[in-house]
Amino acid sequence: MDTSEHSMANLFMQLGLDNKPEDIKRFISNHKLPEHVALVDAPYWNQAQANFIKESFKEDADWVMTIDELNAQLHN
Repeated sequence: MDTSEHSMANLFMQLGLDNKPEDIKRFISNHKLPEHVALVDAPYWNQAQANFIKESFKEDADWVMTIDELNAQLHN
């Protein structure tokens, strides 16, 4: 059972990315996605990252709300 806090910082850590607030802000500002590109299809994910995102949605995992938040910020 996953008992970790599903914050944006923890999501970035789960994805193997730098997870300090300034790192997250920089990532989001440098990786904007066009509306027609799904988050899971973003060109900057490695296979493990894309699989984590895809499986989280498929299983309706606890991470989905945080991933949705990231998705919105990258498409904004």
